[in-house]
Amino acid sequence: MSNQMDINRLLLEMRALKQQSSAFGGPGAINADRAVQGADQARKLNGPQFGELLEQAVNKVNEVQQASSSMAESYVRGDSSVDVTDVMIASQKAGVAFDAMVQVRNKLVEAYRDVMNMPI
Repeated sequence: MSNQMDINRLLLEMRALKQQSSAFGGPGAINADRAVQGADQARKLNGPQFGELLEQAVNKVNEVQQASSSMAESYVRGDSSVDVTDVMIASQKAGVAFDAMVQVRNKLVEAYRDVMNMPI
């Protein structure tokens, strides 16, 4: 459950960042004054930065995968406290978390390519 809440929190924060960036107008509407004002406003934010949020999300996915792996190893060793359904659920959670992280990475790479291909 907490993994789902962490993913939802990350998605909400990403949507908030998107709304903040759209406050400057559509494509081509940003002028130098607005860009400078936006940079000043970004420095004044007290919340976590995008890089920090991304790092936290990657670390959380890593924790989920390690927990799943540990649970599977315990089951294989014959630990009676670990049920096969728990192992499968943990494995599926790890898979979904990893797939979501890959999709975020793909979107970031796509956005980077779009920015790099913009004419100056």
